[in-house]
Amino acid sequence: MKHDDCIFCKIVEGTIPSAKVYEDDVVYAFLDLSQVSKGHTLVIPKEHTRDVFDMSSDLAAQVYARIPKIAQAIKTAFDAKGMNILNNNEAIAGQSVFHMHLHLLPKFNEGEGFEAIWKTNEDAYTSEELETIASSIHTHIEK
Repeated sequence: MKHDDCIFCKIVEGTIPSAKVYEDDVVYAFLDLSQVSKGHTLVIPKEHTRDVFDMSSDLAAQVYARIPKIAQAIKTAFDAKGMNILNNNEAIAGQSVFHMHLHLLPKFNEGEGFEAIWKTNEDAYTSEELETIASSIHTHIEK
């Protein structure tokens, strides 16, 4: 179901132009206008879904099943040496368009475009605290 105020829904329906990379009955993939790196592609479900929290496991399986095919095509087209696959969920995590999307960011050299920088807190938790955290998450996983 499309949302009239969603830019990605408008791209899927063709009322806003895009540089289409791939399309089938489930996903639409197109070049991100920012082109963080050459070939930077967005993959979105055609069905309007706000983010990963709003996504059914069935839709997620269908969307993610298409990622290797699109990623391999980008890698082959531009001889990419690697790829970041990024998904931001909610504004606090950097989501700016509230229609589920995955960024496929080809990597050619170090120090270009997107760089993942991890701030580790590995010394902040004891093994017992890690077990408590894992248990808290586990109890909320639906069976």
